[in-house]
Amino acid sequence: MDTAKLELAAQRYRDAEEALEGARLDLQAEAIAILGQDDVQRGEQAEVARITGWSREYLRRLLKGAPEAPEGPRR
Repeated sequence: MDTAKLELAAQRYRDAEEALEGARLDLQAEAIAILGQDDVQRGEQAEVARITGWSREYLRRLLKGAPEAPEGPRR
C-alpha cells in the first residue's frame, strides 16, 4: 500500500491548521490592541467587527478575556 500521497495531504492539513491558529491569534491580538485603547468610539468598534467578521458581542468577550472555542466566533 502506497501512502505517500496520504502522508503529504495529512502534513499539509496539519500545517494549514497551525497557520490558521497563528493567524487567528494575530487577528485577536490586533483587535484587542485597537479596542483596548481608551479613546475608541462606537463607530470604530463597528469597523473592527466589519473587518474581522466577528460580532460586537464576541469582540466584547474577547476584550474581557473570555475563552472561546478554538474555531473562533460565528457571525
